[in-house]
Amino acid sequence: MTSLRRDLGVWGAASIVVGTVIGSGIFLVPKTMIREVGDPAIVFAVWIFGGLLSLAGALTYAELSAMMPEAGGEYNYLRAAYGPFWGFLYGWTQMWVAKSGSIATLATGFFYYLANFRPELEARAFLIPVPLGDGGGPLEVRTGQLWAIGVILGLAALNWFGVKVGGGVQVGVTVLKVALIAGIIAFGLTGGHAAVEAGAPVAATGGLAGFFAALVAALWAYDGWNNVSMVSSEVKSPQKNLPRALVFGTAGVVMIYLLTNYAYFHVLSASEVAGSDRVAATMMQRVVGTWGADAVSVAAMISIFAALNGSILSGSRVPYALARDGYFFQRFARVNEKHATPGFSILALSAWSAVLVLSGRYDQLLTLVIFPSWILYGMATAAVIVLRHKMPGAERPYRTVGYPVVPVLFVLVAVLLVGFTLRNSPRESGLGLVLIAAGLPFYRYWNYRLRISALKP
Repeated sequence: MTSLRRDLGVWGAASIVVGTVIGSGIFLVPKTMIREVGDPAIVFAVWIFGGLLSLAGALTYAELSAMMPEAGGEYNYLRAAYGPFWGFLYGWTQMWVAKSGSIATLATGFFYYLANFRPELEARAFLIPVPLGDGGGPLEVRTGQLWAIGVILGLAALNWFGVKVGGGVQVGVTVLKVALIAGIIAFGLTGGHAAVEAGAPVAATGGLAGFFAALVAALWAYDGWNNVSMVSSEVKSPQKNLPRALVFGTAGVVMIYLLTNYAYFHVLSASEVAGSDRVAATMMQRVVGTWGADAVSVAAMISIFAALNGSILSGSRVPYALARDGYFFQRFARVNEKHATPGFSILALSAWSAVLVLSGRYDQLLTLVIFPSWILYGMATAAVIVLRHKMPGAERPYRTVGYPVVPVLFVLVAVLLVGFTLRNSPRESGLGLVLIAAGLPFYRYWNYRLRISALKP
């Protein structure tokens, strides 16, 4: 039987961390964050808090990934710690909500920036007569959404041809986008003047509710630091390279985000950031004119392209791992003999993500992704504590720095985040829970089949 190959080196693994994390969020979410907290100083506090939280998760996942370097990432940790039901629930959620929703959100962000050059992409293409649009009306599909779907399917085809091909593209576009973002930071810090607050103060939610609402947006921008664990079975020397990629990649992203936001608020006032859908483009237009705004749009599209590629490459390994163990449709477990990729899993995940592109706006998709993801992130992080007791003799090439304080703090914040998201966005959160619950009868069916199969002589 054909299996996956270890073709990803440390740079390929690190580029999945950096390239998947830095997508559309840093270009789009500062507006949401300042509207929630109202004060740039608190925006920076949220970025730092979210960065430290993500780094805590990366430190914990480094131990788990080095201990279990298998395809599927958190699926393996949850299954080992809590049993097959929780592993299944993670894989089901990734396929139908979290990873597919993340891919759809990134593609929607790509369309937003492409529309900067082609305004006609904002035009309505057709209406779908289902009550999923604004105010319960029909769902409006814009031309740009169809382009976004085309990008997803194109990258699916690219990743069909092997992890070495997909990983090579990931390294190249990640290096390019980090260089472009460094250029944006340099222009913002050296080419402009410190912003002077203009107009009325930003009307904000404020308080703890505002802080956690802003944190949801920040954590979307940080989301993806865990993705490299999903391709663990394709990383060379995983006991060394996975912890390095997770910890140093996440730390690098935190620094990039803080510098980028410092550049934004150096040039723009809080009210200007709150009023801009494309804050980086607005900043560059202020500093160097129209060509600067166009350059940011190109940088954002390259950034999103890299994040999309990394998400498809890594995310497709989760339903593959689920099917390999008998808890999903068996076609997802098939590996292409020539290219050693889970071809059907890649295409199916991408096709469902394309459907989700049609389902809502960027901010709606963002919340739909974050809510169920952080339920399972919290459980996966707690698994490091459970497995220390359940499997004390297991080989651990890397041990979590700051254990047990680091994973415990991560879990506590995850619980608070889930609670505030459920309160602030009940519609999107409820939809995420419904999609998760839809997997329960499927688990019962596949678990029954496995038990019957085990009884056969």
